[in-house]
Amino acid sequence: MAFWWPLLVLAFAYGLCRFLFMLIPPKVPSIDVEASDVLDDGNQAQENSFIYVPPRGTSQQSGKIVQCYEPATMKYLGYVPALTRDEVKDRVAKVRKAQKMWAKTSFKQRRTISSRDTGKTMVDASLGEIMTTCEKINWLLSEGEQWLKPEYRSSGRSMLHKRAKVEFHPLGVIGAIVSWNYPFHNIFNPMLTAVFSGNGIVIKISEHASWSGCFYFRIIQSALAAIGAPEDLVEVITGFAETGEALVSSVDKVIFVGSPGAGKMIMRNAAETLIPVTLELGGKDVFIVCDDVDVDHVAQIAVRAVLQSSGQNCAGAERFYVHREIYSSFVSKVTKIIKSVRAGPPLAGKYDMGALCMHEHSEKLEGLINDALDKGAEIVARGSFGHIGEDAVDQYFPPTVIVNVNHSMRLMQEEAFGPIMPIMKFSSDEEVVKLANDSKYGLGCAVFSGSQDRARDIASQIHCGVAAVNDFAATYMCQSLPFGGVKHSGFGRFGGVEGLRACCLVKAVVEDRWWPFVKTKIPKPIQYPVAENAFEFQESLVEALYGLNIWERLQALVGIESGGSGLHK
Repeated sequence: MAFWWPLLVLAFAYGLCRFLFMLIPPKVPSIDVEASDVLDDGNQAQENSFIYVPPRGTSQQSGKIVQCYEPATMKYLGYVPALTRDEVKDRVAKVRKAQKMWAKTSFKQRRTISSRDTGKTMVDASLGEIMTTCEKINWLLSEGEQWLKPEYRSSGRSMLHKRAKVEFHPLGVIGAIVSWNYPFHNIFNPMLTAVFSGNGIVIKISEHASWSGCFYFRIIQSALAAIGAPEDLVEVITGFAETGEALVSSVDKVIFVGSPGAGKMIMRNAAETLIPVTLELGGKDVFIVCDDVDVDHVAQIAVRAVLQSSGQNCAGAERFYVHREIYSSFVSKVTKIIKSVRAGPPLAGKYDMGALCMHEHSEKLEGLINDALDKGAEIVARGSFGHIGEDAVDQYFPPTVIVNVNHSMRLMQEEAFGPIMPIMKFSSDEEVVKLANDSKYGLGCAVFSGSQDRARDIASQIHCGVAAVNDFAATYMCQSLPFGGVKHSGFGRFGGVEGLRACCLVKAVVEDRWWPFVKTKIPKPIQYPVAENAFEFQESLVEALYGLNIWERLQALVGIESGGSGLHK
């Protein structure tokens, strides 16, 4: 014990120092960002006093402006421009010019800009968005540089005299087209990666979240100015489909977050210029509950999973599979929780969830539920509304628990993107794996069991891009990990090493290891014009390097020498 005691003390002291070191923030310049919800055109403030009623139909907005309103209250905020194709190309050209200067900067300067991007976010953002973005920044600061330095690889037997490495160079200008469900993180996530890897970036934000996006852009502009970076290095643009199409045709890579249908259009447009594409599309994530869990604990997590984006109502889990042994108990627990959930304006501070961001989306959700009810499903619980006013009811959807569901129902096959919890029974691990994989989507899964090995085994068999064992969405908080899906959930990855390097030109480089003492020389038998014994020489060379036994290799070496010159001088 006398020997181990000093080691334990040292280990504790080391751990304590590491923890205290984490608390020390980086020294960066401060910025001050105007928090007004009015843009430069002060005339828009005159229109902020009335309730906005969007036109019905899928093409509810068109023309040269994007109308903006607050989903929770339907208060009209104003408008932002819908950029034309030529305007987008002009913006990209400015970013491209700035990127050429930025590509020459050091990692020290890039770390500074990353630090400022988590500065004063004077907006009412969700905890998940802010924490995830801060964790992204923290990972880039601590590990980003090491993953973008040249990586040395084995040169193999035939190139033993060579040094092989992979270099990571900026691609140029990244184009990001992002969705409305995480308006803060969806802007900062691709921007941080692009800028840290030496690129410029143009981000087309959703017409459903353009107002907040324009504010976040002011934060980015202030951060760039604070460290003397090119002011045109980052652009945020607004508009509709034409704007996004113009961006795809102008940049060096596209990162898209959105629906599978829009993702296919992005791919078709990107094919014209053969630029790389990363697609993060829809999801129908599974939440699996085995019979050996703490039901109270998992029920709380399940409700959090389906309501995780408070104020946006994008469901993190959409299919719930519960073992029949605990099915009744689990349904009872989540029913009790859901009945206590209230929807209302999030700024009021007393509601559990806010409004749907997309107008008329509640009609789609009701359609999915009605289809399930027609086929035998049953609603067992619904949350309630707070005092939100008659004009805004269409923007809210009560959290709903629905049972007796099966895979013939649209609710279990189509992406709902709303606060609906359909719960289905299963009897064995083999059955639930089969159910989980019966989907065109493959983004993520969460598996809960009293046995870590059992949960891990089930998760390993589910065809998806991210998996959480005895937790939900924990993978995304580990920013060293890649994020993305398979099948109709997309391909490519952002986040982690894979996402960082995906914004780079990955270049393979080979050079002489012992230059100038050893230089490559073409052996005389295969110099032009090739000798009569050229094939015999080459045959002996292959045998010497890759023969199956040492005797054959030694014989081949003799053949090489008899064939003329050696390989090097």
